Amino acid sequence: MAEVTREAVEAVLKEINDPHIGKGLVAAGEVRNIKVDGAAVTVDVILGYPCNSFLSTLEAEVKEKVSALDGVAEVTANVSWDVAPHAVQKGLKPIKNVKNIIAVASGKGGVGKSTVSVNLALALSAEGATVGILDADIYGPSQPRMLGISGKPESLDGQSMEPMNSYHVQAMSVGFLIDEETPMIWRGPMVTQALEQLLNDTSWKDLDYLIIDLPPGTGDTQLTLAQKVPVSGAVIVTTPQDIALLDARKGLKMFQKVEVPVLGVVENMSIHICSKCGHEEHIFGEGGGERMAEQYHVNFLGSLPLDITIRQHADGGKPTVVAEPEGRITAMYKEIARNTAAKLAQQSKDYATKFPQIVIAND
Repeated sequence: MAEVTREAVEAVLKEINDPHIGKGLVAAGEVRNIKVDGAAVTVDVILGYPCNSFLSTLEAEVKEKVSALDGVAEVTANVSWDVAPHAVQKGLKPIKNVKNIIAVASGKGGVGKSTVSVNLALALSAEGATVGILDADIYGPSQPRMLGISGKPESLDGQSMEPMNSYHVQAMSVGFLIDEETPMIWRGPMVTQALEQLLNDTSWKDLDYLIIDLPPGTGDTQLTLAQKVPVSGAVIVTTPQDIALLDARKGLKMFQKVEVPVLGVVENMSIHICSKCGHEEHIFGEGGGERMAEQYHVNFLGSLPLDITIRQHADGGKPTVVAEPEGRITAMYKEIARNTAAKLAQQSKDYATKFPQIVIAND
């Protein structure tokens, strides 16, 4: 029997691709340890993004490929994940108890951004992460309805608010503080101040990710977020329609100008499947999101269908990811969630939290 070497095992692992990163495990820096003890091999792989539904698949592939090496009799594959805090805009400090903030934006309204935001948050949670969502659409908050939450947040200390909870996701929205039918007749400065307060005065609980559901456009709220909120990355939601793509490009360029990494593009309502006959039709055009991602050299995170059940679930306060956890559309949302978090995992990490705090005291 041939002698097994660490180099031979590493060569095999180089050939195993992480589909969410688009690189091999070794090139992506995900192989943390290789131990060879005679004919027994132990491999430790740590991914930088939540992926509970993918771990067993990757573990099986590692075992299969390493077991095929001559001389290997036993393979132990320890595959896990760990979310690190990532770098934010220069001059900004991360928010306490929040590792990463992901902004979900669109250039125009009506593209389903809020529905994508809530299902993205729920999908990340389903993959094992601790997740929160901030509804930053002051004029038209929709997350309370989508998450099926009513009532007002508590304050334990009279200064900060406790996040509301739904389906294991922490949530905050101006919709929790006002009546559902009360119009918000506020000017820009009041809106931006409200956004900052909702973000900073909420006692978030050890979040891996905070999803911010932005209002459509590139106005005051988006600019405030870009300049004052420590964002790790942004996701652009569009439909294939040319008019939606025009505005989505503006949102993408805004984030690039303020040095917020654009993690990728999600194409919503990409195809309609008739609930009666199953006929497929590209109502809003075809492939626009992919072309946009290619044009601006950003990732295409995935596409979602125009499906009546998505709307019904959101309106009913039980979004698709929790309403149909094993469904086809939920699998799409989970794939987009893993892709989004994986792209963030490749960004620069924030090492500030690793440094010790030096305190000078007078005796």
